[in-house]
Amino acid sequence: MIAFTEIADRVLVAVEPIVNVNVTLVVGDGQAMLIDTLSHDEQAQELLSAVRGVTGAPLVVVNTHHHFDHAFGNSVVADGTGGGQPPQDAAIWAHEEAATLLRDKGTVLQREWYEELLPQDLDFADAVGKCAIRPPDQIVHTSASLDIGGRSVTLRHLGRGHTVGDLVVEIPDADVVVAGDLVEEGAPPGFGDSFPVSWPDTLAALLSRLGPDTRVVPGHGAVVGFDFVQAQHGELSQLSWLIREAHGDGGDPLRVAQKATLTRFGERGLAEARHAVVRGYAELEQPSNTR
Repeated sequence: MIAFTEIADRVLVAVEPIVNVNVTLVVGDGQAMLIDTLSHDEQAQELLSAVRGVTGAPLVVVNTHHHFDHAFGNSVVADGTGGGQPPQDAAIWAHEEAATLLRDKGTVLQREWYEELLPQDLDFADAVGKCAIRPPDQIVHTSASLDIGGRSVTLRHLGRGHTVGDLVVEIPDADVVVAGDLVEEGAPPGFGDSFPVSWPDTLAALLSRLGPDTRVVPGHGAVVGFDFVQAQHGELSQLSWLIREAHGDGGDPLRVAQKATLTRFGERGLAEARHAVVRGYAELEQPSNTR
């Protein structure tokens, strides 16, 4: 069951129970913002009903990035046909790269994720595989400031990290930042289509925007603060330097990964670190990263 808990003034977080995705609801006067929309139509319908248990206000939607567990509920949520409310046509905001991926490669990615999920959970994979993909229609290049029922909310792209198109959402009057999967609590960060060499710089930019009491909503896991983000920045920096140092010698990815502090997460941490090394080598070989 999806239910919201208030973590700051009219800022609420719900945790999806299968892959522990955080969804954030920001409520203003006569308008609300929903940050991320979960994995498929059925989840999105349940999410929308939970939203309508809090507010009947029209929604603005934000995708922190393009991954299925954060954006494949877009169609249901944007249509707004749930919770006893009349249909709407909500705007969906995302970084330009995330919007492009969902628009131009959404069905290809959907098939890849379906095949990845199939051995783990047939029903979940089927739901992801058959849902309608709705790309974002409002684009963020570097930043965008929105008025959500009298509350100022800023969407920022601070650089590449978990994906090419990560957004963070700042709610200054509540001292809350929604970080998406740039920050991960309780599990190692995911490096599937990441940029491990750039990620620490992006987290450093995020840290520069946090106060000592800022509450940070990660993409998955418990709400955290400055100290946690700083510690994760340290782990990702260590991994980035391992990648840089080994790249010139063609270091074996597994051997490099074994030196990463992310191995504290056991086999999963080692697997993610190894994938990060492979991704990092490719990133360093791009023309823009030959420094």
